[in-house]
Amino acid sequence: MLAAPKPVPGDRVAVLSPAFAAPAVAPELHEQALRRLRELTGLVPVEYPTTRVLDASPEARAADVNAAFADPSIRAILATIGGDDQILVVPHLDAALPLADPKPFLGYSDNTNILSWLWGLGVRGYYGGSTAVHLGPGPAVDDVHLRSLRAALLEGGTVEITEPGESEDVGRRWADPRALTEYGDRVATEDWTWSGPRVRVEGRTWGGCLEVIDQLALADRLPTAYDLRGGILLLETSEERPSASWVARWVRGLGERGMLDAVAGVVVARPAVSDFEFLPSAAEADALRAAQRDAVIETVARYNPDAVVCVGVPFGHTRPQWIVPYGGTMVLDGATRTITAAY
Repeated sequence: MLAAPKPVPGDRVAVLSPAFAAPAVAPELHEQALRRLRELTGLVPVEYPTTRVLDASPEARAADVNAAFADPSIRAILATIGGDDQILVVPHLDAALPLADPKPFLGYSDNTNILSWLWGLGVRGYYGGSTAVHLGPGPAVDDVHLRSLRAALLEGGTVEITEPGESEDVGRRWADPRALTEYGDRVATEDWTWSGPRVRVEGRTWGGCLEVIDQLALADRLPTAYDLRGGILLLETSEERPSASWVARWVRGLGERGMLDAVAGVVVARPAVSDFEFLPSAAEADALRAAQRDAVIETVARYNPDAVVCVGVPFGHTRPQWIVPYGGTMVLDGATRTITAAY
């Protein structure tokens, strides 16, 4: 996989909205995110024409992505948030640009579209990061998020993915002034669940948000099972809280395509099971997470009982959030129950 040298403090990085333009809705959070990005990394954020524009056309958003890849002074690209129509942006992207200058792209959720497109070109990225969700809100940037952000953008190295011990499904509403100074309602997390053989597997990652992978499958934009052989599959679900039965169907579809049999391991994120309107009790939330966990473990085992599987890892639609390599190397050690990733 291709990767450019890491940025250094003082370098310019693009901050784009290739899906939903969250800065247009929450400008104060966005400004706080940019201040924190400068202070915590020394990097200089650069906005583009559609960064703060709601309902910008797919062509206009793609033009910003292309411009960021084309500018040699831009050394990384950060998405402000996900969305639901980035699949319309990808056809307008110029593959020659990231191949000529393979700078890292950071995003999650709907940004699975661009990350998977880059992966197909052989360009590494990072799954995670959002100015609107992880850099801007709250009293500070979470420790594990900052560690992985700095590893992705500045420091590199091999890092152990650890459990921060607390999690929130949603923060404060962006219109609430407390969003600038308070976290959301956090709860203690449970231990990760491991299944499969107690062995060590290592491979390059691919995957993302299952709702987006479903779209990519219908559009015939998924990698082949051959491309994924020996890899680590990353799976997570969005704030739309799909049921365990839907998750089982999606993962079963991957199995029927031969993708589960091809990979050496599967890492599944801790899912969001609540939102501003749906507030389950602690017992109900545990049951919802357990149902999704069991659905994935049972489905993977049907197609590949030799895969090492870990469920509950804090990436994707959760906070605190680890940013994890996309196309980079990840190690699942079923014997020591640890996960490490190369940044």
